[in-house]
Amino acid sequence: MKIATMVRGFLPAPAPTDIAYSPIGVAISIAEGLAAKGHLVTFFGPEGTNLKTEVETLDVRPLVKSDQDFNELLSTMDLFQNYVPSLYDQYMVKAMFERAAKGEFDVLLFNHPESAMGYASLYPKISVVYILHDYLDEKRKRTIEMHQSPNQHFISISDSQRRDAPDLPYAATIYNGIDTDLFTYCDKAEDYLLFAGRIVPEKGVREAVQVAIRTNKRLLIIGHLPSTSQWYFDEHIKPYLSDKILYLGLIDKIQLAKYYQKALALLVPIQWEEPFGLSMAEAMSCGTPVIAFRRGSVPEVVKDGKTGFIVDSTATMVEAIEKIEMINRKDCRTHVEQNFTLAHMVSAYEQVLESLTTTRVKLTPEKSKFIKQVKILSEKLTGKL
Repeated sequence: MKIATMVRGFLPAPAPTDIAYSPIGVAISIAEGLAAKGHLVTFFGPEGTNLKTEVETLDVRPLVKSDQDFNELLSTMDLFQNYVPSLYDQYMVKAMFERAAKGEFDVLLFNHPESAMGYASLYPKISVVYILHDYLDEKRKRTIEMHQSPNQHFISISDSQRRDAPDLPYAATIYNGIDTDLFTYCDKAEDYLLFAGRIVPEKGVREAVQVAIRTNKRLLIIGHLPSTSQWYFDEHIKPYLSDKILYLGLIDKIQLAKYYQKALALLVPIQWEEPFGLSMAEAMSCGTPVIAFRRGSVPEVVKDGKTGFIVDSTATMVEAIEKIEMINRKDCRTHVEQNFTLAHMVSAYEQVLESLTTTRVKLTPEKSKFIKQVKILSEKLTGKL
């Protein structure tokens, strides 16, 4: 297949290291995984985008280069400024559709439907697939429904994500995959609890702190603190920091894996219907059980009583910690190996994309390289180079 994909037109992939934006990591894994399987993948993004695929920057300079840029972009209330990132997206999207119409791509894969749906209905012969990374609130659902056409298909990242929009034309549910070679198994835990995620109210950091205090356990808090949530940190987290409750900030995945491996349990007291929590799969891959609130995709990711416990309150989370030794850490690892690996995820995307395009020619890496060389030679002969 010839696949074109993108995340954002204003943000390079990978994102700057101080930006926490999980859709980019997932999108990179999918794109590089499909390319490794022999498909010709072109990833669209601004300058600085660097993947093991074909990359098309369209000579666009990134709008966002740091976490500060990202937060300013998200927090601005100026109407024109809110349109700016969308216009960056549209510039990339327009080029993708125009080139697909010329036969350069068999299918277009987007990570944010709102960036492309305005074009998709204008190109009814082009197969368009959207990955839904976010919660489908009423405004988002209504916007998507306004622009539907038969050539557009959706991939949910959990079945729970579909509850508020059950009538969309879903092609599949594909769970996010994680790198089990990075998040490796450890059979012996130390006596500390772990929270890993953004420091925002909906992630339930305050509740994790309350649980740690009630159990008299050590708690390590790892994650990005957006400037927009500084008030939350100052009011609900900072007053309780001590030698037993520590905030370690945003760390790289290699360091994160080490903390997962030794944790007694990962606490996930989420306060919203999260479509998929990568931290749960990452922790279980390391052998660490998960204790999570019964929200969003949690019942699909955690096997209650087998790879952790699903609870409904901080009180029952405290009770679950007291019986965490009942969980066999090897069962946690096995569960991830069977359901949440990169290989599982990429193979599922390959099957779905192949079913939605009329051209199903699978290219070996050698053939992909040959096609690229022929394209360069052709451009030289026509005077484009």
